[in-house]
Amino acid sequence: MSDQPLDVRQASTALSALAGLVDRYSKAEHAVAPGGHVQTISPGHYTVSGLSRHVRLGEFVAHKSATGIHLGEVVKVEPETVVVCPIEPGEPIGIHDTVIRKGAFRVAPTASWCGRTINSLGEPIDGRGPMMQGDVRRAISTSAPPSMTRQRVEHGFRTGVRAVDIFSPLCLGQRLGVFAGSGVGKSTLLSMLARADAFDRVVIALVGERGREVREFIEDTLGDNLKKSVAVVATSDESPMLRKMAPLTAITIAEHFRDQGDNVLLIIDSVTRFAHAIREVATASGEPPIARGYPASVFTELPRLLERAGPGPEGTGTITAIISILVDGDNHNDPIADSTRGILDGHIVMDRSLAEEGRYPPINPLSSVSRLARKAWTPDQEMLVSRLKSLIHRYEETRDLRLIGGYRAGSDPDLDMAIKQVPVIYDILKQTPGERPAFDAFTDLANALKAGAGGQQARR
Repeated sequence: MSDQPLDVRQASTALSALAGLVDRYSKAEHAVAPGGHVQTISPGHYTVSGLSRHVRLGEFVAHKSATGIHLGEVVKVEPETVVVCPIEPGEPIGIHDTVIRKGAFRVAPTASWCGRTINSLGEPIDGRGPMMQGDVRRAISTSAPPSMTRQRVEHGFRTGVRAVDIFSPLCLGQRLGVFAGSGVGKSTLLSMLARADAFDRVVIALVGERGREVREFIEDTLGDNLKKSVAVVATSDESPMLRKMAPLTAITIAEHFRDQGDNVLLIIDSVTRFAHAIREVATASGEPPIARGYPASVFTELPRLLERAGPGPEGTGTITAIISILVDGDNHNDPIADSTRGILDGHIVMDRSLAEEGRYPPINPLSSVSRLARKAWTPDQEMLVSRLKSLIHRYEETRDLRLIGGYRAGSDPDLDMAIKQVPVIYDILKQTPGERPAFDAFTDLANALKAGAGGQQARR
């Protein structure tokens, strides 16, 4: 007979029986796919009963209708019902239609996807037939790598855009924001940055873009880079769910290439429309707004998306992210712009007044900041840029005084130098998309300043 007390043996037996019940319940649960039925239907969502115990927030479900099977995302879970936003616009939904759980949405990228254009679901939309699937299926909603396992950002690269390479240079693994109002030229600048030859792969997410501009951007802009690029497109007329998924699908593809050891350029145009899509989905599910109409989930999703870019863990590649931010009403302190600026590693500010002057790209060198610029500049270049910014600031702050004739040459040597050199600096910063990328922006600047000084001496 065992020497254990009776109550200990009874407890052990009860625990064993409970473990057996849990094991049998788990097996039975996985043997049959959890399902439910449509209860109510609204313009932006529908509710399903019978799934509350089986699904989690953000998972996908499949809705069976007379026209086939359609996907939806769970955006709210209540004790008796779940709220689902359909992925496809105009999906036919009927009361008591069957809905089954699908789990997290996944894509299976592979190198053969390069040169292709796909939608947010990873399906080809370029008319070139089906695509091969990779060996590993990745969930599009995941977490960023742990901060202490990531590589350090160390190496700068040339973008070929002189205004960027001089005043806001970039590094591999950096995340940069391009802030601009509508019609100022941010998409044009992105197209120029996409031609940088420092990357093994390029992944582009066009979110809420005008449909007529998609082919122009992909075919005209990428050029030779098209064969190493993947474009994920969700146009403005598509559902908010597809517009919300496009950046997530794009960054998942970029993570696949990064894990293969590639240096990847990720372009998202624009993260503001991504935030608008989240707002539409959240509003439909009943989430209240907290800042100028934006619900709290927007400010949760933005850092989750942007933190996934950057340097990968040791032994992998990098994701250099260039993100465009559409500032509403040219207000650079609107909630999305302000929140995004604090997450990114730098920002380029495009000024509408500069565009009206005909200076393209209309980058404001005084407002633009790269937090990793010192890793890309040499010490001499850093001193030069500091001096150039001082001259530009002096030139701009005295503009009104000089226009009314209130300044006399010779009274301020620094201002005299600014008046002579800043117009030359502005001229060399002008660059059109059709020009060849600048090989060495500082050399171009030095040659222009020497030529300007020589012309002034000749005139004397």
